[in-house]
Amino acid sequence: MIDRQTLAKLVAADIPAGAFVNLGIGQPTEVADHLAPDSGVVLHTENGMLGMGPQAHGDDVDLDLINAGKIPVTELPGASYFHHADSFAMMRGGHLDVCVLGAYQVSARGDLANWHSGAPDAIPAVGGAMDLAVGAKQVFVMMNLLTRDGKPKLLPECTYPLTGLRCVSRVYTDLATFLITENGVVVRDLHGIAFADLQSLLDVPLIEELS
Repeated sequence: MIDRQTLAKLVAADIPAGAFVNLGIGQPTEVADHLAPDSGVVLHTENGMLGMGPQAHGDDVDLDLINAGKIPVTELPGASYFHHADSFAMMRGGHLDVCVLGAYQVSARGDLANWHSGAPDAIPAVGGAMDLAVGAKQVFVMMNLLTRDGKPKLLPECTYPLTGLRCVSRVYTDLATFLITENGVVVRDLHGIAFADLQSLLDVPLIEELS
């Protein structure tokens, strides 16, 4: 099992150089702190900024400079700002290479459920997730593989309301990294667990990637 920071490093390492990327609220925001300075990756926030840098600390905090999760961030040279409507036009228009989102559930075919648990008293929080799920060229998900009560979040079919259909290409979790392919769910990396033990946790048939 790996911690959140190590998981964020793995995701950051997989983002192509020069990509335009949106980081969703929660775990994905931590990816910004692990991108190489020379990567050329341009971070987009749905509240209207291109060229976001790592999280701000101490004297670098400007309360008017935040990401979509209301976390203070820094700006990189060349950063730009724009109207919320323009930001969503970028998201919907296919201009983002990658978005990294959190999730309640992901299905074996790449369906995403991340805006509502379906519970009667839950507060819906879709935000721009639907726009990102269908607008980005690739959708990466970061999440714990199991819920707090030990139930899998990677499932044959999502049971929560869907955000997007067949949109997720990779799932990064504390126990393994999964590739969602036409041939099935491929386990690319294991994090402190044997393949057989991982399979025993899930009802989804897994394919072990050959090195």
